[in-house]
Amino acid sequence: MSTTFETPVLAPPKASRSPWRWARENLFFSAWGTLATLSLALLLAWALPPLVKWALLDAVWSGATREACLTPEGTVGGGACWVFVKVRFGQLMYGFYPLEQRWRVDAAALILALGLATVLPLRAATQRAAALAGVVIGGLGAGWLGGPVLGVVVALFLAGPLLLARDLSPLRRLPAAARVLLAVGLSALAAGVGGVAFGTPKAFGWVALVLAAGLFGWRFDSLRAAGLYLLGLVFPVLAQALLSGGAYGLPFVPTEQWGGLFLTLTIALTGMAASLPLGILLALGRRSALPVLRLTCIGFIEFIRGVPMITVLFLASVMLPLFLPEGVGVDKLLRALIGVALFSAAYMAEVVRGGLQALDPGQREAAESLGLGRVQTMGLVILPQALRVVIPGIVNTFIGLLKDTSLVAVIGLLDLIGIIKTATSDPNWLGFAAEGYTFVGLVFWVLCFSMARYSLRLERTLRNGVA
Repeated sequence: MSTTFETPVLAPPKASRSPWRWARENLFFSAWGTLATLSLALLLAWALPPLVKWALLDAVWSGATREACLTPEGTVGGGACWVFVKVRFGQLMYGFYPLEQRWRVDAAALILALGLATVLPLRAATQRAAALAGVVIGGLGAGWLGGPVLGVVVALFLAGPLLLARDLSPLRRLPAAARVLLAVGLSALAAGVGGVAFGTPKAFGWVALVLAAGLFGWRFDSLRAAGLYLLGLVFPVLAQALLSGGAYGLPFVPTEQWGGLFLTLTIALTGMAASLPLGILLALGRRSALPVLRLTCIGFIEFIRGVPMITVLFLASVMLPLFLPEGVGVDKLLRALIGVALFSAAYMAEVVRGGLQALDPGQREAAESLGLGRVQTMGLVILPQALRVVIPGIVNTFIGLLKDTSLVAVIGLLDLIGIIKTATSDPNWLGFAAEGYTFVGLVFWVLCFSMARYSLRLERTLRNGVA
């Protein structure tokens, strides 16, 4: 008779992360590291006290005019005058967008945030809550602004694609075809109600969205796919109608009045959304076996990368109208968006090409041995791995694009930097440029640092096999 003893499986010991161990691993790991740490500590000890004294201790926080920051002798005090930023805060955020219409910018930002929450790799509970909040807020908001009919139309249109998501829909046990028909039917009902309520011409836009839902509906096997549909097809149309106006009782706001952080983010997000797919296509075209396609992509990439962005903006803003027929005009902001997207796409193409070259050729051979075609091999095997490899390069390009948006000031668009220049040239606020540029620098740092940290989180998530 034999006795079998089973060894219990124990969890791995938790790594000790005491402050001293962290400092030894990250700050004092070598002689040069120790020297660099001590030098940086001395630099901070020299620079931080006067900076804190100027920015916080001696700063002026309350008031509404320049006089609040002046000494009794009429001179500028020794601390920062944050009153200047407080007074100009509305312009810094919205530019010259009409004060009573700024809620439209906030609404578009909220819709975008809810849409991104369903697409980005976040917790499933967060994605579901964001999706349901988008349906409820969108329907209630549209009903409050345009009446109950518009509210029903928007709620149906938002709820339709979400019913296709297996991980969200209460109808998840139904076959995929049944869920597709149900969602497209709700979208068709929304289009019909919208066409009857708002007139035949406006109904064409609703019908186009219904057709798009039918074309892409069979791919809606997850909440993320539905969110991509809403962000890629519905949000651009909704944002353009909401921000520009001219329909549904919303007054028209020309792009000349757009500015501040709102314009900076509009240019940056549009450039990011357009440059990534364009960059992927250019990278694939550069590696194509077709000589004409390959040479065309190489010529475009090398030409764009060989000139500064300010030249591209100048060509798009000044030279392009000279080649258009008489009487045909293109909005200045649209020209800038096209120039920024093309410029960033050329750099993105090289980043993606590096990821494609980093993969082992055996990946393609293994996919072909399984019977996958060229398109399936590239879309299901090669591209996902290549993009995962170059996440740092993609985010680095996005960060550079965000900072390069300040160049649009040279073509007359008042982004965040342009608004600061305009505000500091006001005779009533001369001498307070340091506060304005400090605030702008802090805003850009927060945005860029957040993107970098999310990039690290995304890398860890994908490395663990959870997307």
